[in-house]
Amino acid sequence: MRRKVRPRAMIRNDAFNAALRLLKTRERSEKELASRLQRKGFEADAISAAVDRCREYGYVDDSRFARCRARQLLTGGRAVGARLRRELQLAGIAEELAEQTLAELKADFNEEALLAELLERRFPSFDYRQADDREKRRVVNYFLRRGFALAAILEQLKGS
Repeated sequence: MRRKVRPRAMIRNDAFNAALRLLKTRERSEKELASRLQRKGFEADAISAAVDRCREYGYVDDSRFARCRARQLLTGGRAVGARLRRELQLAGIAEELAEQTLAELKADFNEEALLAELLERRFPSFDYRQADDREKRRVVNYFLRRGFALAAILEQLKGS
């Protein structure tokens, strides 16, 4: 049984169509999109052409993705500061663009208010004065893992 040889144009079209299906479910960075296409078995030139075409049509935009992803992580209380920067870089956002995005969002988000809101939502009955050391460590480590500064965490916990 002979294997049918497909023209390069069809392979590039397949990669583009696969990219569109991936972008239909959620916003992605160029790096994420290329990585997913590579996992699907497309060749490097087909991936590059598909990503370029998506960028040309405005379907993929790293700056838009960075703002959207950063806003998601901030509002959910899952990442702030250095942790947020690292999450963006892991998603394929360049360091310079990550810094620019964080600077833009700094005006919209107050870390202290976010910390207070997350404390109330996640640990509504927590009282720092009555908690034992183990419970204090658990709460402090929860916020440290999300990127909050230790000084801000302790100030919030002792003040509440």
